[in-house]
Amino acid sequence: MTFIEFFKQQFIEEGATTRKMLSRVPENKWDYKPHEKSMSMKQLTEHLADLPAWISMVIKTDELDFEKPYENPRVSNTKELLAAFEKSYNDGLAALTPGAEALLDKPWTLRSGAKIFSTDPKIDVIRMALSQQIHHRAQLGVYLRLLNIPIPGSYGPSADENNFM
Repeated sequence: MTFIEFFKQQFIEEGATTRKMLSRVPENKWDYKPHEKSMSMKQLTEHLADLPAWISMVIKTDELDFEKPYENPRVSNTKELLAAFEKSYNDGLAALTPGAEALLDKPWTLRSGAKIFSTDPKIDVIRMALSQQIHHRAQLGVYLRLLNIPIPGSYGPSADENNFM
């Protein structure tokens, strides 16, 4: 199995779980924050919906410069949130082609103008992008739990499914 094949398998599996989680987001809780330092539900879910497109960005570019225009998708309801996720997901999935394998050792830089935060091989950044999706999805799970909204299982049933607990 190539790295691209491995990433594609992981991407598909994590995408299915993220899709289930995003479908539970209540539109009347966009401003909800579990803590003053937390992102709002809207900010968190817009970022989460955008993360799959980072796979395509990493494969097709050599950097992300925060001083250049970049915005997460802006949504106003759960239907738009899921549509934004699907667009991002399809962009990321389309980039995971056999030809991308040859690019994985090339450097990719995260910067804000002259300030460089990191320069890593694209293979490491793709792994980080997948991990970010999992990380922010877990954050969303906390938000939903605190709002008493049933959480779908990620790697097996959740406490809200199938009389698990």
